Amino acid sequence: MLYFITGNAGKFREIQAVIPEIMQLNLAVDEIQSMDPQVVIEHKLEQAAAKHSGEFIVEDTTLIFECIKPLPGTMIKWFEQGLGVAGMSELVLHYSDHSALARVTIGYRAANGTTCFFVSEYGGTIVSPRGDDGFGFDSIFIAHGQTKTNAELTTDEKNVFSARGKAARQLAAHLTKSPRT
Repeated sequence: MLYFITGNAGKFREIQAVIPEIMQLNLAVDEIQSMDPQVVIEHKLEQAAAKHSGEFIVEDTTLIFECIKPLPGTMIKWFEQGLGVAGMSELVLHYSDHSALARVTIGYRAANGTTCFFVSEYGGTIVSPRGDDGFGFDSIFIAHGQTKTNAELTTDEKNVFSARGKAARQLAAHLTKSPRT
């Protein structure tokens, strides 16, 4: 059984749209702080394997505001909690450069303990909050080539170009061609 270790229903919905057989497992694991998403993910995967059997994925989202690079980076969750999404938008809009880079890293741990990573990213612009759908920073992020924020798009529309959608498709291709042990 393949489990996605997350308490975030939005992330789960987006991954499940690409990998329908995946199951959500809301398992209490520590989130260590590091600017390297693979370090954060490895720690979570090790904890998950010690508590539960099966195959696991853990996802980490990094958002980089070009005006205060490399922040918030992997600390995006804490920026959201501390400033709120509107506060993050306000912070960036004080600078002349409103560009941002969203990166998603998915760590997959096979039942035999082998771990591999799938990474994708896409650029965009930070704007004032718009849209009621989505989660996290979706309401303030417009991907390059788009006119709507991620929160104004459906999951399927967003998954076409989003870093999470692309990384999930990389994982799905890996699962299809690799033996599952």
